[in-house]
Amino acid sequence: MTYDRLVCANCAAPVSEGRCPVCRANRERLQHEGFLGGVNPMALIALLAVLVAAVALLAHQTA
Repeated sequence: MTYDRLVCANCAAPVSEGRCPVCRANRERLQHEGFLGGVNPMALIALLAVLVAAVALLAHQTA
């Protein structure tokens, strides 16, 4: 999830504006989450399954 749609429970302002220390801290955390930080866990499982299937197919073809 991106922080531009989140509303702070502390000050009731958008987190992207960073009006209070809580907003600023959450904005920093969301910006530094990394490449796969916001990805749905089911999407990660599906990606892993596709990668395993691709490796198995490649191993089968070379054997």
